[in-house]
Amino acid sequence: MYALHQEQKFRKDSRVKEIDLINRDPKLINEDVVKVDFEDVIAEPSGTHSLDGVWKTSYTTFTVSKYWCYRILTAILGIPVSLLWGFLFACLSFCHIWAVMPCIKSCLIESQCVSQIYSLAVHTCCDPLFEAVGKIFSRVRVALHKDV
Repeated sequence: MYALHQEQKFRKDSRVKEIDLINRDPKLINEDVVKVDFEDVIAEPSGTHSLDGVWKTSYTTFTVSKYWCYRILTAILGIPVSLLWGFLFACLSFCHIWAVMPCIKSCLIESQCVSQIYSLAVHTCCDPLFEAVGKIFSRVRVALHKDV
């Protein structure tokens, strides 16, 4: 009894997922979308260069402000927005599972019944006609000869 209780205690819950804090985009869904660096936004062509100090300060200002603005926005809005997205995807899942799929299955069942009736009608009416036309043209012979 005690061993069974210990086994249940240490058994992992399949709904709990370990979070990777290093690789936060394992499926690479934001690979090409949000990778915006200083060089992607601000670039000086040859012959038009600002002072080196201004360029370095601009680079540092852009990078640090982008980093901290993202951090502050996620600290303030990350949890409410994730709650909103969780709610939205839960509603979508609910609608898909409890409304969309039953409607699709119902339509498939109904269309299968209609398709059997349609198939019977087509075979009854059209098969004799097609067989008769096939017998008429079965006697046609095509001969190809080359004129020189």
